[in-house]
Amino acid sequence: MKFVIQRANKASVSVEEEVLGQTEKGFMVLIGISDQDTKEIADKMVKKMTGLRIFEDEDGKTNLSLGDVGGSLLLISQFTLYANCKKGYRPSFIEAGKPQMAEELYEYIIEKSKEYVPDVQRGKFGADMKVSLVNDGPFTIVLDSEQL
Repeated sequence: MKFVIQRANKASVSVEEEVLGQTEKGFMVLIGISDQDTKEIADKMVKKMTGLRIFEDEDGKTNLSLGDVGGSLLLISQFTLYANCKKGYRPSFIEAGKPQMAEELYEYIIEKSKEYVPDVQRGKFGADMKVSLVNDGPFTIVLDSEQL
């Protein structure tokens, strides 16, 4: 499982010009799921993501978590995080999770995140989404379950 976490001043996701989710201050997170991923892996990833202390305190040090600043989450499924570009120029996506299993885990991640953060926004699994982001910093962290 991979999470690309971007600290955002503003982010939104829309489908066919309808805004599905947005945040003013928080994380915009791209979520990639592989066939090897499980709910137990998702639990670890969500706990790590929501606990990250990457917001500045009164001394300008990154010492505050999402909960400390009252931030929200915008969670967007992104199978292309599992693109394999080793051969040729056309990426292969065979390492991405099968759609039904990946969607179930994506929904689980959304619900699990609500245990840590009251305001959880979302995209639409499998849709052609348009994402807008004002990255704060910029500050981007990649969490990979194989490295936790």
